[in-house]
Amino acid sequence: MSSTPTPAGREGSLEAPTRHPLDWQNPGFYDQAALDKELERVFDICHGCRRCFSLCNAFPTLFDAIDESSSGELDGVAKTVYWDVVDHCYLCDMCYMTKCPYVPPHPWNLDFPHLMLRAKATAARKGKIRARDRILSSTDVVGSIAGIPVVAPIVNAVNASSAGRKLLQKTLGVAADAPIPKYHSNSARKRLAGRELQAEVRPTAETRGKVVLFTTCYGNRNEPDLNTDLVAIFEHNGIPVRIVAQEKCCGMPKLELGDLETVARHKEVNVPQLKQAIDDGYDIVAPIPSCVLMFKQELPLMFPQDAAVQAVKARIFDPFEYLMLRHKAGLLKTDFKTSIGKVSYHVPCHLRVQNIGLKTRDTLKLVPDTTIEVIERCSGHNGTYAVKEEFRAASVKIGKPVVTRVQGAKPDYYASDCPMAGHQIESGLAEHSPPTHPLRLLRIAYGI
Repeated sequence: MSSTPTPAGREGSLEAPTRHPLDWQNPGFYDQAALDKELERVFDICHGCRRCFSLCNAFPTLFDAIDESSSGELDGVAKTVYWDVVDHCYLCDMCYMTKCPYVPPHPWNLDFPHLMLRAKATAARKGKIRARDRILSSTDVVGSIAGIPVVAPIVNAVNASSAGRKLLQKTLGVAADAPIPKYHSNSARKRLAGRELQAEVRPTAETRGKVVLFTTCYGNRNEPDLNTDLVAIFEHNGIPVRIVAQEKCCGMPKLELGDLETVARHKEVNVPQLKQAIDDGYDIVAPIPSCVLMFKQELPLMFPQDAAVQAVKARIFDPFEYLMLRHKAGLLKTDFKTSIGKVSYHVPCHLRVQNIGLKTRDTLKLVPDTTIEVIERCSGHNGTYAVKEEFRAASVKIGKPVVTRVQGAKPDYYASDCPMAGHQIESGLAEHSPPTHPLRLLRIAYGI
């Protein structure tokens, strides 16, 4: 067992954890010796606790290496293994939010995800990012090229073919059996350009009653129906919607690589646009949980003194969070035309860590003759993790309990707020039946 002494933990504590700002602009943040020392400290504590063994593959990688070492302790583990642990962390935050008893204000001050982020950022600053990973995380660039009208059908056809997938695996290390998205030339931003419902704005104590939509790179190019469904639902409920004038990727894919400089550059485009919308009296919504979390948590922790970043944090909402706030004020329509029956609903990690409760479930439960089975387990997709050849098997193993639950439930629909998680589940189902996003389910129920 770990030789680390055990002070009184936070077992049963009702005190909320404290998330400290990310000190990424301090040169000491990237000091290798200091990083190694902190990795040793935290890994030794994790070894003595092991509550997180059932989450991602980072913890089994660490614990197996310790158990197989000559000493049975961390001192018997080669430093190269530390980086295997780092590579398996995809910053889902679930260890911090649901498992770890040593998060601040505990004196041990553990923030495992942000320590992994520090390690990734240190490696990134040394140029240790694979070309494959740079490409996969450059969602704006890839989407703009693959979304060209004459290019999109070709890209989609190649990605749908066995030969094309084998080529992708050989050249880029993208697993041949991993779900990868389609590209649409008729993007969400094209479909929604200039659109704004001229309706009476009805604010509540917690909402302003009109929203600007951050479409997200995935929602814009890969599944534009996410945004058109959202707009249809909001307009049905008398909430005017317009799209943000200009947007870049939220930065989450680059954050997961530790490329914090690129995250900062994207922030310099997005935050002024969103802050202007706030100043114009709008709230902000986005259809992808990871993008909402980026503005709610990661950017505010990277830029704690930036008033505009903090303003965006205060006024960005998950779509179903917003709808339930409207329902709380008696302003959500419940004129549903169609039951959606039995739904297996997967809650994505980046939605769970927003600490807003199960707002998607609560909204769908308003539909008559509808039952919602909630699945709070990781799907294994996790950004680009599940599409990488070297991590594909681990991602499938992580997501298997979710697939098993959906398979056994035999629901009328299964859904996840994260469309990529939905397709990860689809890839594991025997019949490969596609998911139906909760926004589409709600639109079906409204009959609009």
